[in-house]
Amino acid sequence: MPPKPPKPAFEKKDDFVHPSAKHAKKAAIKNAYAIEPISAFYIFLVANLVAAAFAPIQDCDETFNYWEPTHYLSHGYGLQTWEYSPQYAVRSWLYIGLHAIFGNLRRLFPRTNKVAEFYFVRYILAFACAFCQTLMWRATCLALNPRVGIFFIMALVFSPGNFHSSAAYLPSSFAMYMAMLGAAAFMNWRGGIKTSQGMFWFAVGGVFGWPFAAALCAPFVLEECFFAIFSDNERLFEAIMRLIRGVVSVIVLLFFEFCIDTFFYKKAEIATWNIVKYNLFSKTGGPELYGTEPWHFYFKNLTLNFNVWFVLALLSLPLFVLQKMFSRSSETFQSGLRTVVFLSPFYMWLAIFTLQPHKEERFMYPAYPFLALNAALSLHTLLAAFGNADPKSLVGKIPAKLKLFVVAVSLILSVDIGLARIWGLYSAYSAPMSVYSPLFEVGGSGDSVCFGKDWYRFPSSYFLPRDMHAKFVRSEFRGLLPGEFSEARTGFGFWSGTWLPTIGLNDRNEEDYGKYVDLKSCMFLVDTQYPEQQKTLGWKAPPNEPDYVADTDHWREVKCVPFLDAANTPFLARALWVPDWDVIPENFRRKWGRHCLLQQKR
Repeated sequence: MPPKPPKPAFEKKDDFVHPSAKHAKKAAIKNAYAIEPISAFYIFLVANLVAAAFAPIQDCDETFNYWEPTHYLSHGYGLQTWEYSPQYAVRSWLYIGLHAIFGNLRRLFPRTNKVAEFYFVRYILAFACAFCQTLMWRATCLALNPRVGIFFIMALVFSPGNFHSSAAYLPSSFAMYMAMLGAAAFMNWRGGIKTSQGMFWFAVGGVFGWPFAAALCAPFVLEECFFAIFSDNERLFEAIMRLIRGVVSVIVLLFFEFCIDTFFYKKAEIATWNIVKYNLFSKTGGPELYGTEPWHFYFKNLTLNFNVWFVLALLSLPLFVLQKMFSRSSETFQSGLRTVVFLSPFYMWLAIFTLQPHKEERFMYPAYPFLALNAALSLHTLLAAFGNADPKSLVGKIPAKLKLFVVAVSLILSVDIGLARIWGLYSAYSAPMSVYSPLFEVGGSGDSVCFGKDWYRFPSSYFLPRDMHAKFVRSEFRGLLPGEFSEARTGFGFWSGTWLPTIGLNDRNEEDYGKYVDLKSCMFLVDTQYPEQQKTLGWKAPPNEPDYVADTDHWREVKCVPFLDAANTPFLARALWVPDWDVIPENFRRKWGRHCLLQQKR
């Protein structure tokens, strides 16, 4: 029997291709997803500018702990929280001062007013965020894959989470910016390992912004230590020097903050340490005084703000492990470990803050870029498996057009859900950003604008004319309201309210009756009326929260803007935009109140 002919060395059509041609083919596939850095920057910038122009203020902390102190530095008066009392010195004036500089720069341009200063600061934040996002996107393309970079852009620009965080005046947003710069430095090894640079940027975010966000640096530093241990003496020495330079940069930044805060508080203070001490070692109750949430709070919140991208982010590490187990890859142990390091910050951050009793949406901001990175890599892995054309596999038997249709519909649906939530939030809660405009025509110097149950919706004194102050009348709220910075000019004459002793401020969230004024002294009042609630059988206004809008004997409407009645609106209509069409069933439609600026009748 004659011998069988030798088995061909090449069994697939692509195997006949010269290796250099194969490399060119892979490069062409990568280039199909590559875009210019300036194009990526413009995409991020447009999304962030939309947020800067239209995003409502999500958290009253942004108003009272950041916009109001900035207003005090720029205009000489503003509301003061206990964190800025020199007795506690929990907040750093360095962070406030940086933003006040940009607000004051707006006065150099024509048609300036306080509202213009407010939005100018927001636009600066949007620009800074876009710059940082572009650098992290570029590092992602270089370290992983341009297709992962494309998905990274999509996960951010169409997400409600980015709409909230990109232009928010919050330390957690600033820490997010610096985390992106730090991650970009750690991820991009082209031109050398940049451990010192990465540590510096994370330190800037921690010292100038939010100290807890510096923990996101941990996986990258551990990576440096791990590879250093298994290196030769020369590389070990270089790694130690990089870590030492990073630590020195932290010390220098802390010293700079110490000098600035000592100037403002007129005593030696390190606000970064004070906030850590309050949150971790407080004897008066700490942040739990301001509410606690169940363990699944962030899972619900991130699902609303990132929809399918959050699910993909959670699946990223399991998918990566499965890919390594069932696919033949030329990836080295070092590159595989690096990918695990890239995926770790999001999981670490989510785990840490899920365990904390006190939870707020803004606490997740520093991890948003890492969520987007995890989701992008997860989608890249799924598409690689889904795109398998081997007819022997189950996936390979699915027609290519059907695969493309499923992927396209899924991504379009994700984008639509994100945009529906963004528009829903803007249309539902933007009233406090527009109701004050008539004050610049009907208000007078020295007038007061008072707040009762809606005190936490006040967007800041930037929306009030010059020399018009915000005041509080008693409502059913029984916690501590902000006081006012002293307007005295003593000592050096520079911002004496930052260091003069305060009265009526405490770190126990205990009500202080000195924060209230008599209703008769209020020239203007802001109140929200909810007609749907008043239709409820047996409804009666709380003693300290009457329906001021309906009290036409004492108040007249200056301006009223629709405002969502969240208590009577079903969940789906609260979570996403639902049109107010007659064809929409009543059980799925939004219910509306009115957010009103009222003027007292004399």
